[in-house]
This record gives sequence, C-alpha cells and structure tokens, in this order.
Amino acid sequence: MKPTPYRNFKESTRHLFRVYTMIPFSILIVLFLAFTIMNGRLNLTQKTTEAAQSISQSISGVYRQYDEEIHRMAESPTVINYVSSHLGSEQVYSEFYDFNNRQKIKSIFHIVNTDGVFLASSAPADALYSNFAFGNLIHRIEQRPGDTLTEMNSFRYSHDRDTSYTFGKAIVKNQQTIGYIIYQLYESDIQKVIFEQNNEIALITDEHNTIIATTSNVTKGVLNKFSPKVDNKGHVLLNGGKYYKYSKRIPGTPIQVITLNSYKSEQYTYYTVSFFVIAASLLLWVLIQFLANKMSARNSESIDKLIHALAQLREGNFNGYVDIQTNDEFQILGNEYNVMLDRLKELIEKNKELSELRTIIEVKQLQSQFHPHFIFNVLETLRYAIKIDANQAQEIVLILSRLLRYSIGPDRSVQLKNDMNYVRDYLKLQQIRFNDRLDYRITVAEETLDVYVPKLLLQPIIENAIKYGYENQSDVLIEINIHTSAGKLILEVRDNGQGMSKERLQEVNQILQSQTNTTQHIGLYNVHRRLVLLYGEASGIHIDSTQGKGTCVVLTIPYEWSEYHV
Repeated sequence: MKPTPYRNFKESTRHLFRVYTMIPFSILIVLFLAFTIMNGRLNLTQKTTEAAQSISQSISGVYRQYDEEIHRMAESPTVINYVSSHLGSEQVYSEFYDFNNRQKIKSIFHIVNTDGVFLASSAPADALYSNFAFGNLIHRIEQRPGDTLTEMNSFRYSHDRDTSYTFGKAIVKNQQTIGYIIYQLYESDIQKVIFEQNNEIALITDEHNTIIATTSNVTKGVLNKFSPKVDNKGHVLLNGGKYYKYSKRIPGTPIQVITLNSYKSEQYTYYTVSFFVIAASLLLWVLIQFLANKMSARNSESIDKLIHALAQLREGNFNGYVDIQTNDEFQILGNEYNVMLDRLKELIEKNKELSELRTIIEVKQLQSQFHPHFIFNVLETLRYAIKIDANQAQEIVLILSRLLRYSIGPDRSVQLKNDMNYVRDYLKLQQIRFNDRLDYRITVAEETLDVYVPKLLLQPIIENAIKYGYENQSDVLIEINIHTSAGKLILEVRDNGQGMSKERLQEVNQILQSQTNTTQHIGLYNVHRRLVLLYGEASGIHIDSTQGKGTCVVLTIPYEWSEYHV
C-alpha cells in the first residue's frame, strides 16, 4: 500500500479549501447547466405554443367575421334585389368595401348568377369565365345552397395577387337559388396575420392538411400538403433542420394552426452558456487558488508560531513569546501561552529566592516539568484534528485554554473537584486524539470533592496508562476511583493494558523508593516524590500489575489535610 504523502498544515488547509470550494461550485455548475437546458426547452415550447394561440385567435376572428358577413350579404335585400333586377350596384359595392376596409385580411368579392355570369366583382373577372376550377367552386356551392362553403383554393389575379381561401354561399329568393356570393381571401394578407415576431415558421391548413398559407415555403410538400418527416422523438425534420411543432385546431372551423421553431436556436444558447461556464470556471479557479494561498498562509501562521515557541520552551528558552493578532481562538491560545511563560518565569525566580527551602524547591521543580510536556502533546493532537474537522479543532482550542488557565494558577493545591474537572478535560482531549479508541470511567465519592490535593496529581498516571496501554492493543479503558479508607484519601487509576511482568514491576518499585532517579521514567517517580515530600513517607504511590491483565496505580494521601498543609 502506497503511503499517504505528508502535508503540513499550510498545504492541508490550501488543499481542503480547494476541495471544499470546488464541491459546491461543481454542483452549482451542474444545476446551472440543467436549469439552462430546461429553461431553453421551456422557452422553445412556450413561444411555439403562444404563437399558435395568438395566430389561432386572429384567424378565428377573421373566419367568424367573414362567415357572419357572407350570411348577412347573402340574405341582404339589397343583394337579392340587385341579383334579381341588376339595380342598386352602388350600394352593394359600398357595403362590400366598408366591410373589406375594416379587415386585417382583405378579400376579392364576386356575385355570380346561376348562368355563371359575373354580376359584380371587385377584381377583373374575365379570366374566371372559362376557369374550370372556379366553375367547380360554383358547382359545390350549388350542391349545398343552405350552407356556407369554406375551402382552400388558389386563384391568381392581376399584379400577382393570389387568393388562398374562399367563402361561398348561395343567394336564395323564394326558396330558389338566384345567384352566388363569393369572398376570396388574399394569401399575402393571411401570411401577414400568421407572422409572429418570436416564431420561426407558422402555417394554417385545412382538414386535409392542405396548406392555406405559410410563412416559409419549406413546409410545402407534394400537392401543397404539409406532411413532413418526423423522428422517433416527435421532432419535425425540415430542410435539414429539427423543429419543435405545436398544432391547434380552431374550434368551429376546418382550419388548423401549426407553429414550428428550430432547436438550432436552443443549441446556440447551450454553446453560449457553455462558453460562459468554461470562462467563469477558469476565472474562479484562479481566484480560488489565490484565496486558498492567502487563507492557508494566514491560518498556518498562528500554529507555526505556537509550535516554534513550544520548541524554544523545550530547549529551555523562557522568552519565546508569541504574537498572534487574529481575533480568534488562536489569539486566545497565544495569550494563554504567554501568561504561562510569565508564570513559569515567576516560579523560577521564586525558587531561586527560596533556595534554602530544599523541599519546596524540589516540589516546584518537579511540578514545572509537567507543563511543557503536556502542552506539546495537546498541540500535536490539535495539529492533526485541525486537518480533519475545524469544529473539533475549535473545541480542542477551547478545552486547552481552560487547561492552561487552570495549570498556571498560583495555587499549589486545589480542591479535588476542580482537579477532576481538569482530568475530565484532559481525557476528553486524549479521546479526540485517539478517535474514540479511548474510554474512561470516573467514580468520585461525594465526601472527597472538597478535599485539597496537589494540582495535576493524576495527569502523569493517566498519561502513562495511555502511553503503554496502546503498545499491543487498539483500545484502552481507564477507570478512576476515588474514595476514603481508614482516614486516607485513596485515588486509584486502573487500565486494561498489557500490564508488567514481576521483574518489571519490581524494577519500577525500586525506582520509586530511591532518593534520586537517573532513568528516563520520571512520570510516576515525580508524582511519588511530590507526595512523599508534601505528606511524608506514609504517602505515595503503590503499583499493582499483572502481565496481560492491566495495571492499577494507587495514590495515598491523608484525608484530613487542608489547603494549608499542601
């Protein structure tokens, strides 16, 4: 398995910022593209549908007006009188032109008698006398004298004016047909009505799909029919292009309105949006890189200062103050660290002044060894936690601040309940460090909570239990039990580690009983030595251990001792 490449805090922060920024940014791009595609399709559908609705409304109005007008004119006494007597042509023409001038779609007007003679016409009718198609039109009107004939047909008049739709009706007098009235609508005017600003192609057809009028000749098929090819998705294929189609039949008429819009315009939108997304992505990537460098440099500066100061402290330099002005938890930690340095320096100065008091000096020296070692372990934990979870890192900083504030207090002794709060915070940090592979249980008798004990009494014991507990196993359980017995305060720290052999246990006990310690194992010795110096030879540490079953460290101090005896 290839080892994970090492990253320092600055590189990790920069990497995480890039990753966590790109995740929502990528989601935003996907959503933006999806919305653009959906919106483009909806716009195409909407404008095609709206165009058909608008055209249908206009054509429906025109159809209704012509249908009503041809009924009125066919039954008009003026028209009937004119067909019968050939008198009053001026009034007939006047009524036609009054109507025609009000229409969006103009028409040609004819009145023909039953012999096929044009009695009135608004256009030269000479060419229509022998027109076979016009004769058939008259014949179809004659077949249904009570109905209005409406049909698509094409006639060409002078000046290349074509008509494409006809209204025809018989003129009946005394239940006998005496003539025919015909309105033929100009194709160019129909084309103007069906032209919509936001629509590409529009056409109207009759019930047989014959094109009455269209805005584009590409829609015309064989015999002027609209019968385009359609792909398997229902898209209309015209002239090499793909179109969205919407059809609407006008109620009460044989006319159908069809609107078409090309998908090509939608594709242009996709290309434009894609180009914009790519350009914006490149710009944002450069911006993210810049911000990641700035953020990682700012965040790592504080932790680098703390680690550098800690390294100086381990080398014995008590003037390695840190200057952090970030207005966050790191500034709090830096301030607490500086206060701790001041307190350590004060303690050293006092120890020099009280050199004649050998016992107090030794206690001070032993006590002072705890702080750098403890802070170093916690900061190491913080370094790894801050890479994984910023919220957890913040919790570590706050807990550490409480521990530092507690550890640098001027009192050499504290109430047991206060020291146990420290122990709980300490174990909480260790539990975070070992990813919940550390479990602990604390039982404290109620009557012992107000007893004064040396500050940080149990920390080295717990630290040893953790250090050696993980040597041959992955999970460690630490049990702390505090009670009284025979006028003594008993503090037990038990772990489920590998324990010690009889030989090793005997060696450790010999180290505890010696007046000086030249070995590297100073944790238990310092605790034992502090208790002996403070309370006498009857106090101290007793160790019970069985290899493979764990270790129990028992601390004994007088139960009646008050604050002033410590």
